[in-house]
Amino acid sequence: MKKTLLIIEDDPFTQQFYSYLFPKDEFELIQTEDGNTAFEALEKGIVSLIIMDVSLKNTFYKNQKYDGLNLTHLIKKDEKFKDIPLIMITAYKKLTKSSLNFDECPADDYIVKPITDFKMFLDKVRNLVK
Repeated sequence: MKKTLLIIEDDPFTQQFYSYLFPKDEFELIQTEDGNTAFEALEKGIVSLIIMDVSLKNTFYKNQKYDGLNLTHLIKKDEKFKDIPLIMITAYKKLTKSSLNFDECPADDYIVKPITDFKMFLDKVRNLVK
């Protein structure tokens, strides 16, 4: 059975990359930069895993601007969605748990861009959606 990945990403090139990376016979993708669309997908109960860009620039939910970190907090504090695995994607080269308040970030994992180890990324996704 296919797993549904909710990808919250505002860069069209990166969205296209995800379309090529994930095997179509294994994953269905919902790609958006819109917070309202993301929550609609979550409410349907079809999302197996969330991939969240940290540096969202044009993402709004209920007319409020959100970056990936704040949107992650909003999703994970909701009882209905807190158990959905979430991977943060960041371009910060020297990311530590203390940078960007990652000490308090409820993401299950994170990956630094550019993503060069495709197998490692796919393995992380597959392990989290089991």
